[in-house]
Amino acid sequence: MSGLAIYQQAQFYISDPDLQLTLLFSFLLMVRLTEVSPAEGKGEILPPTIQKIMKGYNKYLRPFFDNGPVSIGMSMDIASIDTISEINMDYTATIFLRQRWTDERLCFEGNKSLSLDGRLVEMLWVPDTFIVDSKKSFLHDITVENRLIRIYPNGTVLYAIRITTTVACSMDLTKYPMDKQTCTLQLESWGYNINDVMFYWTRGNDSVRGLDTLRLAQYTVEDYYTSVSEAVYETGVTTVLTMTTLMMGARTSLPNANCFIKAIDVYLGICFSFIFGALLEYAVAHFCTLNRAGMKKLTKEEDEEAEEEINGVLSAIANSCKAEKMNRGDSDKLGRTSSSRKEEKSRHSRCRSPMTVMKRLFCIFDCFHVKNPYHIDNYARLSFPLSFIIVNVFYWVYYLYF
Repeated sequence: MSGLAIYQQAQFYISDPDLQLTLLFSFLLMVRLTEVSPAEGKGEILPPTIQKIMKGYNKYLRPFFDNGPVSIGMSMDIASIDTISEINMDYTATIFLRQRWTDERLCFEGNKSLSLDGRLVEMLWVPDTFIVDSKKSFLHDITVENRLIRIYPNGTVLYAIRITTTVACSMDLTKYPMDKQTCTLQLESWGYNINDVMFYWTRGNDSVRGLDTLRLAQYTVEDYYTSVSEAVYETGVTTVLTMTTLMMGARTSLPNANCFIKAIDVYLGICFSFIFGALLEYAVAHFCTLNRAGMKKLTKEEDEEAEEEINGVLSAIANSCKAEKMNRGDSDKLGRTSSSRKEEKSRHSRCRSPMTVMKRLFCIFDCFHVKNPYHIDNYARLSFPLSFIIVNVFYWVYYLYF
């Protein structure tokens, strides 16, 4: 029988309505019998030890949830630095990144660690670590994704990956080609803060390996070091953009009225002013903090020296006034009249006025001097909410009762 005849015969059978219903029912029945849920499939594949420790495990909750942050040890091997681009101001490196933490939910009996397939990472909680200045990165997946998971009896998890990343590096090319550049590779958690995740280097500077034996075409690695710092990201800017969007949306969605300024415009303007004031307060506090950290703290002796310098300036002004008074007073000591005495008093008052002005200026400057920048935040925490409440009271009273 030819292929055309077979096709026609099959077409003939399927066109029968009763037969179609029978075939459809049989097909659904076969699919139902052969279908296995992902959890059941994984449960059948996993060994009994893994099945036991994974029972009731929730990968969406971090270790020590509601019981302090989880500490994650970091170490890496620099396999290669492929390119260093002065034009793009970046470098491309292939690294082996290892992260180690303890998950009390993964404890099991025994004295040997369990090495799992990298595809089982999807069943466990892993840190959301990312490279801050990365322009592009990818995880190697030949022949499978280059990931390693190892679980120890005490619940310690070792997670290693092989990635290639292109990282931005701000370069100063003033002395090019005799220049020296400092490039960083900064790792952070994307969604967690220090109350949830704490990173640390497992072995200090020895946590980074491979740079000693690295050979580059145009550069030479002179030194490297590791450090731990806390990054602070502020969302005041986002609030300003949100308020601006609300203001523009309110203007476009409402009908045109004969009044230019509406009550909602006034309220949104008040909110925008307070948000902008909070940004200014943060900038001032940050500036004062940096200046205070960079300045040398004055000792008691230095305070006395500064006070002596101020007194010296004032005494110099006073001495000049006295000298002028003596030069003009020697010639007419005996023949002073009442008018000359008044003139002397006026000259004396003129001599005293610069001293008074200088003292007042020093007092004013001292009032504007911030001795402790942390007080700015303390005052702002009280003044901003209090003033916002007061402005709201006036606003609602005015628009509701007047």
